[in-house]
Amino acid sequence: MKQFISVHDVGDINALVRKALDYKADPFKDKKLGAGKRVGCLFLNPSLRTRLSTQVAAQQLGMEAIVFNVSAEGWALEFEEGAIMNGTTVEHVKDAAPILGNYFDILAIRTFPSLKNREEDYNEKIISQFIKYAGVPVVSLETATRHPLQSLTDLVTINETMKHGSRPKVVLTWAPHIKALPQCVPNSFAEWINAWGSADFTIAHPEGYELDESFTNGATINHNQDEALKDADFVYVKNWSAYHQYGEVLTTDPSWMLTNEKLKLTRDAKVMHCLPVRRNIELSDEILDGTHSIITQQASNRVWAAQAVLSALIHG
Repeated sequence: MKQFISVHDVGDINALVRKALDYKADPFKDKKLGAGKRVGCLFLNPSLRTRLSTQVAAQQLGMEAIVFNVSAEGWALEFEEGAIMNGTTVEHVKDAAPILGNYFDILAIRTFPSLKNREEDYNEKIISQFIKYAGVPVVSLETATRHPLQSLTDLVTINETMKHGSRPKVVLTWAPHIKALPQCVPNSFAEWINAWGSADFTIAHPEGYELDESFTNGATINHNQDEALKDADFVYVKNWSAYHQYGEVLTTDPSWMLTNEKLKLTRDAKVMHCLPVRRNIELSDEILDGTHSIITQQASNRVWAAQAVLSALIHG
């Protein structure tokens, strides 16, 4: 593997999932693999689980992880080619990225969308420019359109909790929220589940919240949450703002919040969420604190997903 930006960088999804679970069983089995190597984690936006799990994963491989909060501690970066830099930006990525490539063996980058200009966000200019100029493998710690480490984690969690020998029904359901959130997590989850090909996959959302079909193609789309939940084995709860009416909040309908009553429609489904979660807005306390939730397990698996990816890049 030469980089980790999307599922398209992964040759064998099941092998990468197994690798993550192997590390979960024996975290320090490759504790010398990354000796003498560094991963630079650049954050243009805040992070909790992504930042800490990547650092832990690197340390368990013997790597040094150095974190830099670009937006708070660094110069304002310019990403436009041919830019006349007479504004607020101080340093061009084509000057910064090659130097970072000399400092680090792997660069891991996190950035969010503006949710104002869809074309600009979906062009993924920021991470693409780092890939172009850094000269070392680049890992996405979340971008405007995808969150591949989260999606790998989700598949790891599904694989370790599903009844093997069966084909699970997985439902991704929209949930209400008080603010506009990006489509990166649902985009990425849909892309990975479809590429995995070992589940019956349904996406439930109110009308107007359709995602980019390049990510969801292959999924069943249902605007009736109760119908979608019927016989589900896994329910992934996530809010996102509109794609076509880009970045808009079209509804905050509280009836879309998942409850124990709604779970009666499922096959005793396990409930997932990427966190952070707005309690009693996106998900009820009874779900989050109940026996259906595997959200803590899911978040804890972020370490093993990151460790599998870093290991694969070192080998690559």
